Amino acid sequence: MLKDLEITAVLPAKDIARAKAFYRDVLGLEPADDSMDEENLIYRCGKGTSFLLYATDNAGTAKNTQLGWGTADIDAEVADLRGRGVVFEEYDFPGLKTENGIATTPVGKAAWFLDTEGNILNIFQR
Repeated sequence: MLKDLEITAVLPAKDIARAKAFYRDVLGLEPADDSMDEENLIYRCGKGTSFLLYATDNAGTAKNTQLGWGTADIDAEVADLRGRGVVFEEYDFPGLKTENGIATTPVGKAAWFLDTEGNILNIFQR
């Protein structure tokens, strides 16, 4: 059944070369050896998780968080990513306000940033 199968997140990229450079140079990620081709790149992350970055003209149209990484130390991760040039989003919505890029919620802390394709990514700490 589905609950026992591996799951893979999927992210669109209008310019796959530009996106690949961002994920490599800024986030420090390399495509896995089992990437299908140059327009369908698989990235492996912790605990067997992965995401597919694929070429499409639809990139950047979603207005929601599309991918998130869990961490035990959000302040250190945010500082490291800022040092690599990542700019964190500032939000001020009812029930969600960031301060210096980080929101504190009843379930933990979170910070959001955009990749080069307009995808909304986040770091969270429970």
